[in-house]
Amino acid sequence: MIKFIKNFRKDEDGAVTVDWVVLTAAVVGLAAVAYNQIHSGASSLAGTINDALGSATVTLPSTNN
Repeated sequence: MIKFIKNFRKDEDGAVTVDWVVLTAAVVGLAAVAYNQIHSGASSLAGTINDALGSATVTLPSTNN
């Protein structure tokens, strides 16, 4: 039993898994932040375009025959 505990303490396979979990969580967090920034910028731009197009007037050329 003591040998099993010593071997368990020396085993580092789980440490690599923890590193990957932390790295993956960081990437997911950064992706969420980037998504929110892009979403808010795109929404702002869409609102600006909507306002510009909403106040624009369209005139058709007259057809004088």
